[in-house]
Parts: sequence; C-alpha cells; structure tokens
Amino acid sequence: MNHGIAENDSSERRHPPKARSLKYICKTVLNFILHQWLLIGIGVACVLAYYFPNVAKHGGVIRAEYSILYGAMAVIFLTSGLSIPRQKLFTHLLNWRLHFLVQVFSFIFIPALTLAVVHIILAGDSHGHIDRAVLAGYIFTACIPTTIASNVVMTRSAGGDDAAALVEVVIANFLGPFLTAGWTVTLLPDTAEFDPWRQASGDLRQLVRWAWPEQTERMMQTYRISKLGSACLLLIVWMTFSTCFATGALQTLSVQSVLFVVFFNIALYIALTGVCFVLSRPPEVLLVNRFGMRRIFKRITPEETIAVCFCGPAKSTALGIPLLYAMWAPVDLYTKARTSVPVLLYTTEQICIAHFFVHALQRWQKNLNEKQDVE
Repeated sequence: MNHGIAENDSSERRHPPKARSLKYICKTVLNFILHQWLLIGIGVACVLAYYFPNVAKHGGVIRAEYSILYGAMAVIFLTSGLSIPRQKLFTHLLNWRLHFLVQVFSFIFIPALTLAVVHIILAGDSHGHIDRAVLAGYIFTACIPTTIASNVVMTRSAGGDDAAALVEVVIANFLGPFLTAGWTVTLLPDTAEFDPWRQASGDLRQLVRWAWPEQTERMMQTYRISKLGSACLLLIVWMTFSTCFATGALQTLSVQSVLFVVFFNIALYIALTGVCFVLSRPPEVLLVNRFGMRRIFKRITPEETIAVCFCGPAKSTALGIPLLYAMWAPVDLYTKARTSVPVLLYTTEQICIAHFFVHALQRWQKNLNEKQDVE
C-alpha cells in the first residue's frame, strides 16, 4: 500500500496538476483550431484585407486577378475532381428525384424568391436606402451554383450521404457557368437603376481519378490534398475583401444596406434550409394516396435529406466571384466590388450557420433511428 502511495506521489511530482491542466487547455484549443480552421481562416483573411488591401486587390501587388482568380480556381476544381470516387458518382447518377429537388431548388426556387424580395424592396424603398448594387448582387447570388467543398464536409459531419452531395455539387457546378450569366441578366429589374449590370454581360481532373482510383485515394488521404481546395477558397475570400476595402465598397455602403445584408443572409439561409427539409421529408398529410399525390410527394432517406439541406441553400464563392468579374468585366471595379458584397457575405455566413445545422441534423437523425428501433 505504501508502495502505491509512493508511486502516486512520484507521478504527481512528474506531472503536477497545473501542468496537466495547461496541457489539456492547449490540446482543446488546438483541436478547436483544427476543426474550425476554415472559419478562423476567413476571419484572418478579412483582417489582412482590411489592414493591407493593396496586396490582394485587383491590380494590387500580387496581381490577384490572375494569381488568385485563375490559379486558385484551377486548384479548387482540380482537388474537388480528384476527391470524387467513380463508384460514388455512379451510385446517385440516376437518382432523378434528388437531381430535380436540388437543382430546381437552387436554380429556380431561390432566384424566384430573391427576385420577389428585390421587387418588394424596390417598391418600398423609393429613396434608395438599400444600395442597388447590393440588390443586383443578390440576384446574381441567387443564380450561382451550390458550393463545392463545404457541402460535402458538412454533409459527412452530420452523418448524411456525402455521395449524394458530391454528385449534386458536380452537376450544379457543371451547369453554373452556362446558366448563371443569362439567368442573372434576365431576372434583373427592367429599370434604369440596373442598366450598368444589364449591359455587361466535366474534364481532365475526373479522368485522372477514374484511371488511377486507388493511387488517387491514397494520395488524397496521405497528403490531405482536399484541404488545398479550402485553402484556395480563403485566397478568393481574401482577394474579394481586399478589393472591397481598397475601393471603399464596404465603407461607403449605407448602414441600412449593411444591416439588410447581414440579417437577410441569416434569415434567408435558415428559411431555405427549412424548405429543403420539408421538401425532402414532407408531412404525413401530403403522403396520403389521393389524386396521385403519393407519386409527387415522397420522402427520401434521412442521409439524402441531410445532403439536400446543405446543397440546396448554399452558394459558391469559388465559382461566384470569378463569374461576377467575368460577366461584368466592362463595369468599373468599384461597382463590381459593391455587387460582390452579397456573394461574399452570404457564402461566409452560410458556413457559420451550417456548423449549427450539422449538430441539429445529427440529433434529428439519431432521434429518428432510435424511434425506428423502438418500433
């Protein structure tokens, strides 16, 4: 017994309580940074852009319009293509209900809802308190495809079907470059205020994945190459914030415009996620077999529901910002920077809110599974 007490005393001397608590705190902080590195990175990018806007602005020190806009975009699409296993693509390739739900929601429902909100604002804001560049930016944001990297990560973290998310991301980002520009110009209000915006106006990476699936998977896991795409996303955020601060686009926005953007983004993302959930898991009353309604309203699996909830409301910075600058190339940089504010802030806020939905959807799926086990 005395020997055991002596061992405990020596152990405490080697690892005193303060040292153990300090080690625990450091480990906790490190784990938090590793899990939330994308959010922290966005914050760092914003701070750097505020204090050193001339470095990464368009025409700045590093010529971001070439080095980041094209270079980072190429890396993002390359890494996203390499991260898609062939068998996972085939699993959901013929899942027409899932394609219809996500793509119609993303490219038709969201633009229609946003256009209605814009017209309501125009009707009630005759004095122009809400900047028209912000409204044009919202119409553009509504028309861009869903985001590439975070959808799959969030879906996987919440216990959803990441294969379904992968397929929908691929389809959306294939359609995006063809649909976004024409759809945006078509939906812009036909008034003189929006004339500046109206006047503008599948591949090798997947073959590599298909040709060497095992080697590619091993390389992606060993070297964490998928993280490279997220890091490049931070570069695009940095460039966009830098241009906004350098041109004064953010500073010159009215207080009403800033408050509208921040709070409307939160309300819009939460509402769209709720609509996606209801469409994926309609209430029992709509599942009753009458007038053929069962054929129209049908519940998809919980895993696919989680994928839809993340893919449906999300929008892509990686594709949205380059498309914006390409579409409105003749427009002055200040106007483009103001127009990019809704894109930038919506896609930033969606990542923050999605972290809460990960836990909410995890809990929902767990409760659903427990209920099924009891039955």
